[in-house]
Amino acid sequence: MATFLFSNLFVFLHSSSLFLFLLLCSSNKSYGFQGKSTTLESMVLDHSHNLQTSSLLPSTVCKSSTEVINEKSSLPIIDKHGPCSGLNQDKENIAPSHAEILRQDQVRADSIHSMISLNSLGKTSLQSKPGISIGTGKYQVSLGFGSPKTVLSLVFDTASQLTWTQCQPCSGYCYDQREPIFNPSKSSSYSNILCPSATCNQISSQGMQRDCSSSSTCLYGVTYSNTTFSVGFLAKETLTTTSSDVFKGFLFGCGQRNRFPNGGRAAGVLGLGRGWFSLVSQTANKYKKVFSYCLPSSDESSGYLEFGSANLPSSIKYTPMSKSFDGTHYYGLDMIDISVGGEKLSIDRSVFSASGTVIDSASLITRLPPAAYGRVRNAFEAKMTKYPKAPAFENLGTCYDFSGNATVVMPTISLYFNGGVEMPIDARGILYFNKISQACLAFAKNGDDKDVMILGNFQQKGYEVVYDDANGRVGFATGRCS
Repeated sequence: MATFLFSNLFVFLHSSSLFLFLLLCSSNKSYGFQGKSTTLESMVLDHSHNLQTSSLLPSTVCKSSTEVINEKSSLPIIDKHGPCSGLNQDKENIAPSHAEILRQDQVRADSIHSMISLNSLGKTSLQSKPGISIGTGKYQVSLGFGSPKTVLSLVFDTASQLTWTQCQPCSGYCYDQREPIFNPSKSSSYSNILCPSATCNQISSQGMQRDCSSSSTCLYGVTYSNTTFSVGFLAKETLTTTSSDVFKGFLFGCGQRNRFPNGGRAAGVLGLGRGWFSLVSQTANKYKKVFSYCLPSSDESSGYLEFGSANLPSSIKYTPMSKSFDGTHYYGLDMIDISVGGEKLSIDRSVFSASGTVIDSASLITRLPPAAYGRVRNAFEAKMTKYPKAPAFENLGTCYDFSGNATVVMPTISLYFNGGVEMPIDARGILYFNKISQACLAFAKNGDDKDVMILGNFQQKGYEVVYDDANGRVGFATGRCS
């Protein structure tokens, strides 16, 4: 029976009728990267940050978070290229350049823009195009699959809904990953989804590739770019999220043909977006569609991903999710203004509403509409005149040379959202340092006024970000993220 299934899978993988599998002919190789972010010690003085330039030097030592992680409800988040990941000991895991980081992030932004369009009524629709680029695949968490469980590292992504991992026997192709590849034959709780079935039909209704033509086993195909995809069996398995929470019958992709060059040797993807297959939806009875994360504040620290609302801080400020993104995999927000140095820029709300805003765990740099970016840049430059300008760096156009300065003073920046929520950007999320002589304002300009704004993870540093999909809101809290 197994020989029959894998033989039919091979036929499915090479079917010319499915656009996904044409990607396998590409000889283009891409290696995704995430570079070293900066550790900045700062204090706010009169709407400015005073930064010690010595703190900008990279560290090779993993620092423990000052926040004690509740192992019963939380998972550590590791920066895949930081000293806490262990991957930096691998000679094949070459640290990326900052230029490569920003290029990968641009690919992610471009793919999000291509997937989202806002019509004149302000409603969002998904286009019939390949899925979201995984970008730099910066942050990873570890979960358990099977009985007994096999612990696997996955890139977590709030814009993807399907969770998948590589599976033996890898009848197509499997890339090199950190842990041993999951072997479903050694799990007593694994089972394939049959087809035709209502569950299998959900694959195509959720925007992924589905095939039942050559097998009684449901086959899926999900693609993120022309070099990143997974194809295999849709299956059920026991998933262990934390030390106390186990979910039987979790639907996931058991990948038989996979490419993930930007994954940092992760075993696959943890889908935390909105959608039928999302972990958020599948664990709703337990976690009530609530999860939160505190991203590592620097490469040498760790963060945490937490499920449910039991351990949330009381200081959360919530903004309603944007209705424009209902029915998509994205968590949308309504931004209404930006301030620089304590002064609101009074940007017309139509500038923000024309594009809409999504918050994304896997995008790095925040993307602004051209009109908003121009106002932010001008206000920032007006308060940075004491420092010489540096050349633009990739898509970051406002850069400075801090050579010879023991400290750097820069203005604060705050984002304002619907519901009266102000989000002061942490000092570590304002400047992107390529080197001391080239530090750039960490905001990029969209190519078009209607390209969706993206709130990237670089500007989420210092915050516990709470996603409460059941109540249609996203929250921000300070104090627990080191």
